[in-house]
Amino acid sequence: MALIAAAIVAILALSPVRAALEGVMILHMLVQIPLLAVAGGIGAVALRRSWRQSLATWNRFGLTGTLLALVVSTWWMVPRALDGALSSGTMEWLKFVTVPLFVGAPVVLSWRELPFIGKGFVLANVLPMWAVVGWMYVVAPVRVCNYYLVDQQVTAGYGLIAFAIAVGITVVAIGSVPFKLAGHGAARSARQTST
Repeated sequence: MALIAAAIVAILALSPVRAALEGVMILHMLVQIPLLAVAGGIGAVALRRSWRQSLATWNRFGLTGTLLALVVSTWWMVPRALDGALSSGTMEWLKFVTVPLFVGAPVVLSWRELPFIGKGFVLANVLPMWAVVGWMYVVAPVRVCNYYLVDQQVTAGYGLIAFAIAVGITVVAIGSVPFKLAGHGAARSARQTST
């Protein structure tokens, strides 16, 4: 798993791949950055149990990791951060380090530990935030990123809104499966008891 995570980051760091993804705002925001987070998540799965246990001491109930992931992922949605990644090698390097290590890995290490109400709170805040940022990109009367034209900004905004809706639908669909299965099992057990 660690090799897969490293391979994803290495492929995304290749100059032609970086140029292709960062040349279009929607690909930068909704392909490159999420793939870096996925690489971090895959890397977290590959961590040794002893490392996970030592990390768990500072991540009680998944709160610290979730907060870290929220802060860092929010930063990379800010137009100034996107511009910085395109204009500065240091910011580009920081993106390739912080997104996997401080977004992807903490989400994987924290989500299971996060209480149900905490998961609901995170989703109820993150999904609307993505949609609002997307809407801001769509309706902004001026370019908010120096390196992307207004049409790319509008496309990225609609993409971010669609992404928020898709994640919301997926979470509801996946989240309702255990309840449906539990209800189906309870109904079957009630039928067996009555016969």
